[in-house]
Amino acid sequence: MSPTYTAGSLVAARGREWVVLPESAPDMLVLRPLGGGEDDTAAVFPSFEEVRPAEFTAPRPADLGDQRAAGLLRTALRVGFRAGAGPFRSLASIAVEPRAYQLVPLLMALRQRTVRLLISDDVGIGKTVEAGLIAKELLAQGETTRLAVLCSPALAEQWQGELREKFGIDAELVLASTVSRLERALELGQSLFDRHPFTIISTDFIKSARHREDFVRHCPDLVIVDEAHSCVAADDGAQGGGSSAANQLRYQLLRRISADENRHLLLLTATPHSGKESAFRNLLGLVRPELATLDLEKPSGRARLAAHFVARKRADVRDYLTKEDGLADDSLAERTAFPSDRWTKDEPYKLAPAYRALLDDAIAYAGDRVRAAGEQGKREARIAWWSVIALLRSMVSSPAAAAQTLKTRSESAVARTAKEADVLGAPVAADSADNDRLEGMDVAPGAAESEDAGARLLELSRRAAELTGPAGDAKLKALTAHLKKLIADGYHPIVFCRYIPTAEYLEQQLAGKLGKRTKVAAVTGTLSPQQRLERIELLAAESGEETGPRVLIATDCLSEGVNLQHHFDAVVHYDLAWNPTRHDQREGRVDRYGQKRDQVRVITMYGEDNGIDGKVLEVLFKKHRQIKKDLGISVSVPDESASGVTDAVVEWLLLHGRQGSQESLFDVDGHQESFDRIEREWSSAAEREKTSRSKYAQRAIHPEEVAREVAAVRAALGGAGEVRAFTLEALRDLDALVRDPRDDSGDFTAQVGGTPAGLRDALAATLGGRLVEEDREIPFRTTPAIGRGEAALVRTDPVIGAVASYVLDSALDVNAAGPRPARRCGVITTDAVTTRTTLLLVRYRFHLTLPSRTGERQLVAEDARLLAYEGAPARARWLDDEAASALLAARATSNTHEQLARNQITRTLDGLPELSGHLTEYGTRLAAELDASHRRVRKANEEIVRGLKVVPQEPADILGAYVYLPQQPASTVPGAEA
Repeated sequence: MSPTYTAGSLVAARGREWVVLPESAPDMLVLRPLGGGEDDTAAVFPSFEEVRPAEFTAPRPADLGDQRAAGLLRTALRVGFRAGAGPFRSLASIAVEPRAYQLVPLLMALRQRTVRLLISDDVGIGKTVEAGLIAKELLAQGETTRLAVLCSPALAEQWQGELREKFGIDAELVLASTVSRLERALELGQSLFDRHPFTIISTDFIKSARHREDFVRHCPDLVIVDEAHSCVAADDGAQGGGSSAANQLRYQLLRRISADENRHLLLLTATPHSGKESAFRNLLGLVRPELATLDLEKPSGRARLAAHFVARKRADVRDYLTKEDGLADDSLAERTAFPSDRWTKDEPYKLAPAYRALLDDAIAYAGDRVRAAGEQGKREARIAWWSVIALLRSMVSSPAAAAQTLKTRSESAVARTAKEADVLGAPVAADSADNDRLEGMDVAPGAAESEDAGARLLELSRRAAELTGPAGDAKLKALTAHLKKLIADGYHPIVFCRYIPTAEYLEQQLAGKLGKRTKVAAVTGTLSPQQRLERIELLAAESGEETGPRVLIATDCLSEGVNLQHHFDAVVHYDLAWNPTRHDQREGRVDRYGQKRDQVRVITMYGEDNGIDGKVLEVLFKKHRQIKKDLGISVSVPDESASGVTDAVVEWLLLHGRQGSQESLFDVDGHQESFDRIEREWSSAAEREKTSRSKYAQRAIHPEEVAREVAAVRAALGGAGEVRAFTLEALRDLDALVRDPRDDSGDFTAQVGGTPAGLRDALAATLGGRLVEEDREIPFRTTPAIGRGEAALVRTDPVIGAVASYVLDSALDVNAAGPRPARRCGVITTDAVTTRTTLLLVRYRFHLTLPSRTGERQLVAEDARLLAYEGAPARARWLDDEAASALLAARATSNTHEQLARNQITRTLDGLPELSGHLTEYGTRLAAELDASHRRVRKANEEIVRGLKVVPQEPADILGAYVYLPQQPASTVPGAEA
């Protein structure tokens, strides 16, 4: 009869050692390789294959390594961990090292039976990472099995890349362009959302009633909603035609989804208020219905909300876990690399004489057209109004945009009513902060009100086309000067403009004008979201650090969601948006976490004599900047207020022409009252935002709680710096040719042609055989976003895993051929100790019982610890964990005679049985700490800790033993360091 094995015990089968997993039965063992991951799990039938109990072999005294042996072996062991014993099951298997403050939403989530969170951190803090951490943890704990992300179609590919590269979640894109292909692969009666457990769904997709109903019926148990503020509408319905209808459609969908009390829901937005209290309340109602009616003036109401709402500014997290946060010291302090300064400047330009004459004639035409249409009826008046706005905006954008607009039919010309004309015309001409989507918004609008543009418009179009180039276009000439200055100062700017013809025109005109080494490329809505990212990466590759600067020309198709901080560090607003929030969105693409520049530069160009820009800048932008300066955050101008200002500017322009003074704008009858109302509304929104930031400040999780968990995670898994140092040392010891530029990037390259065959084979399987066989340089990068043939310096990268696996396997196999960087034994003489000290690298295994909503889960987890003692094993004086870890930094200060080293390590290994009592006691204590950590993280929910158990599996494995001898005053014994 086959012996029975308990979960966590060691067995030998198929020529290697395995850990028995809880899923095993007497007739079938489910095994994981010792030190391996869940993907390596295998089933073995003892009736047909030999399975026997195994004991981990002790180190051998002849296998001595140098002073780095312990550190290399420890890191190699920790890199291989995929089943950590701590409360965060997922952190061992993600390719990103989260900032400490990004653990706060995760801690909040783990204290809820059903996770419902509104994450409203400021732009650039990392809401995507925070949501990804929660999703990965819920999946790892078995709390969820399926996931859907709802986002703008322009951001779908970016979400897919973030989830795949950083969290190992391979999600399917469900877009208007992919749904037909996906549906063709479905079986009869099968839902798209049953076939694909992880999906990223565009907001366009769910507009279809059929797809919307299918999604509701088969909705995953975890839904993440990006830009959640665009999914609710204010109760007054004043947001304006199309946008309100789209918001209402999404709002109704989310209400149906959130109605299931067992569904996890994460809402992400940097602007939860958007100036409307009712919209904010509706957003809270999606999180929990009762939150919508809470009295937030009372502390009890705010405390109830705090469990579900996190909103932090950059200043709140720039320096985190410091004494100012209530901690005893700054040992865990973390400074996040946000740019500390944003250099901004408004740069005016004056029109060239010919262009000024063209604009005057266009304004005269516009005035005539609006007056004539007003006499024809309300519908005609609104069509003319939107056509005129399109004409004027294109005229001040570029001659290319003007020429296109003047001969294109107006979008509102097909309207049958005045209301329909507003619905069609407003999205194209305005810059709403809550546009349903930015796709298609960069197409040059039309100004003609019939199929055939009138002779007057065609003549204006012809004149505009003749003014292209710096001779006739003073705005282009001014831009060229600004870009040359930025490039000379070492910056890589993005130039944002409103329309596709303008972007293409700038790309053509700037080519070769900014220096021979400068690369220029344009990205517009004519490209798909994936093609846009590819164009950006190509531009970055062509203009690397050694080849020269780069300039990106972009429309607002890149102003939301896309992360550009790694390639660009300055923004030029070539076209002034008619809503300051759009400028914030543009600047937020580069001014965010990960930006290497401490100072991001922003230039806002405006025409001081075109009759429009100066007034928009004065009325909207200066107020916006003052509020941002006072609060430290941006507050969106209500869309109706922005539209009111721009309507007043255009009316004034048509009445008075381009030559009127700035002051006359405010003197026009009826306008002053309008501006006063705008001032009141905006100031009120700013005051509400200021109050809410202090009233709803994140208080659910105290920094001390975060510090405790951060310390535990770092102790178990190590950090990014440890992975980089390990990889460098290991590759050099394995005879790779390593080139480390020692610059600020942390990147380096390696050629592995001279490394052992076993490592080359493992790397070829990951990087491609040709790359390894031809001994090409392999870039190792500090960022997880890498290309083919590159490696990321994170513990979960397959290349790092292959190196760590080889180092660990070769250390355990004394007969391995070739170099062995890590050894299981070592003896060094050092001034870091004053008495004989021994360091042990010990691996503990634990059998975990984790309760969840779906029942108990049985798991086997591993943990590696350093234990150190002074003196002989029989009279060991044990050091604390900090002192044990400090020994890794000890360096030999003199040689150790080979025979002395052998005697010392033999004495130590012979005494290991005498240490078993302490090792068992330490394992029991560690299990109790892990149990307490699990309960602490979930302390607010007794239901999900009832039945929790952490049981150590004996005996612990001693992977390494290292003896540190004190430096003698006068050493007379020559020898070699061992």
